[in-house]
Amino acid sequence: MMLWAGFLFGLLGSFHCVGMCGAIALALPGAGGSRRRYVAGRVLYNLGRVSTYAALGAAAGAVGQGLRLAGWQQGLSVLSGALILLLVATPERWLGRAAAFVDLDVVLAKVKSRLAYYYQQPSLGALYATGLLNGLLPCGLVYLALAGALSVPGVAGAAGYMALFGLGTLPLMLALSLTGQLVPLAWRGRLRRAVPVLATVMAGLFILRGLGLGIPYVSPQLGGSERVAAGQPATVHYCHGPAAAAPTEQSK
Repeated sequence: MMLWAGFLFGLLGSFHCVGMCGAIALALPGAGGSRRRYVAGRVLYNLGRVSTYAALGAAAGAVGQGLRLAGWQQGLSVLSGALILLLVATPERWLGRAAAFVDLDVVLAKVKSRLAYYYQQPSLGALYATGLLNGLLPCGLVYLALAGALSVPGVAGAAGYMALFGLGTLPLMLALSLTGQLVPLAWRGRLRRAVPVLATVMAGLFILRGLGLGIPYVSPQLGGSERVAAGQPATVHYCHGPAAAAPTEQSK
């Protein structure tokens, strides 16, 4: 259920991608040759983005797995929801300043330099590499998705969540790169403003899930095995009652 939430978030959030990265998709170089190679290049570019998102999801899953082993089984979903709300409320210029503070701007400069190089290489491999690098560019929507991936169980699960997120963005972005213009400029701004609303709804669902209110599918209670993972003592059951737990003097 949580994995498909990533796909839905990507599908609805792809309108944000059109507004932010549409210019990159429209300016992609051709792969040379036939129309088939042209389409294949656009597909590979988008699959490159999906590959990077999956790798970032695996990293988020590794962090989440470590927190889960430390006893954050239930609180991790609440943490994901809180992070999403924080990202929604934080102005993008502040995120840029935070990136500069930890020297991420140096890394981003190298990424942009490699992007410029691959833009001059009209080949299928170069278009895939362009997609890989594009997935590393700053994007509030990706940060929101990664905050959700943090609470997905397992490294593979978190990678799958982010891969489905990327696949959700693929139809609209692929169509944009093939048709030249799909969504009018006026609508792009409106749809971008809808993304924080969608993210807030998702944050609320993550928080509800972590609270364990006993609501089926939305906020299930933790089971016995999950309580053990969360560091809570599980109930011990004896075959013949508590008296059988230790030998008595008569049995000796």
